[in-house]
Amino acid sequence: MKKGILAIAGLAAIAIIAKKAQKRKAFVKGIFDEYDVKERTPFGFADRIRTMNDEEYNSLKEKVRTQFGRGCCKSRTAEAE
Repeated sequence: MKKGILAIAGLAAIAIIAKKAQKRKAFVKGIFDEYDVKERTPFGFADRIRTMNDEEYNSLKEKVRTQFGRGCCKSRTAEAE
């Protein structure tokens, strides 16, 4: 009985993690498409960032921050600014 419950809980946790990973992957793919990144590697992304103007870069930074930001870093960013 206990093994069955643990197995179901484990499968549910794996499903939640997989769903979250899929959402993040779709977000990153959308960013690559939106900012016209040809090479789908970190180096290609960095090359594209180097060619951005300040407005585009700040827009990208805000999108990434809202998607991947965590609550633990809010106090540090408030102190830094």
